[in-house]
Amino acid sequence: MWAGTGPRAQRVTIPFEEAYAAPPTVHIALSMWDIDHQHNHRMDISAENVTETEFELVFKTWGDTRVARVRANWMVIGALPYDEEWELY
Repeated sequence: MWAGTGPRAQRVTIPFEEAYAAPPTVHIALSMWDIDHQHNHRMDISAENVTETEFELVFKTWGDTRVARVRANWMVIGALPYDEEWELY
């Protein structure tokens, strides 16, 4: 994202170590950025397409922002399935 202008996005699929019982809540935060100081700092980071087994981490920028690299941390909160759970049919 160092070259070019306008809307740009990078998507990375992040698998969970264990499957959740339902799609969990995912909190994302930037933990490092390396951005050109001579341009505006426009950034958006989010979790999209969250399922029981994975989510997409999405980083976006736009305009003349020049991004060399970023790092993100995430925290996932949700219920895990238990062997003791059962359903009546």
